[in-house]
Amino acid sequence: QVRPAGPVMGSLGRCLARSLLRGQPGLSRPPGPRCYGSAPPELQEKTLVLVKPDAVQRRLVGHVIQRFERRGFKLVAMKLLQADQDLLDKHYQQLRQKPFYPALLAYMTSGPLVAMVWEGYNVVRSTRAMVGDTNSATAAAGTIRGDFSMHVSRNVVHASDSVETAQREIGFWFQQDELVAWESGDQDYTYGP
Repeated sequence: QVRPAGPVMGSLGRCLARSLLRGQPGLSRPPGPRCYGSAPPELQEKTLVLVKPDAVQRRLVGHVIQRFERRGFKLVAMKLLQADQDLLDKHYQQLRQKPFYPALLAYMTSGPLVAMVWEGYNVVRSTRAMVGDTNSATAAAGTIRGDFSMHVSRNVVHASDSVETAQREIGFWFQQDELVAWESGDQDYTYGP
């Protein structure tokens, strides 16, 4: 028989007990906040990651997703789409006057891409480290670009460069109701009590 968590149990024990009691007939959840709902804001930081057309064509989407899952981040939104110029003009607004922008636009509209939102502790900064330098020649081995990119103009992924940029970019690519708030069963094992 599963017993409700007592006062001496920490948040890990309470969350574990709640997950064990879920769906058990005649048993109720122990008192206390939901595990997901009690997560501090820094655990719920979000970032945008785009798997660019070259990576989709090379069948690298699964490899990119695997890196984030292994790191412990939580996927809260994902879609495959063909980006149009209006969307890309908003996303790359600071680059629109650059001489290389027409080539960038042609590349980003050349095929489908995968847009994702990942959530977790310091996810923006961690993602930038995981992605690596924009130029594949200087991207460190072990980073996504260091392992998969062959040229600066075909650099596999985009990742937001700050929390503020991430919030803005997520708004370009996703409606608010497309972001799924779900309770991750491994959160307390990943982040502790």
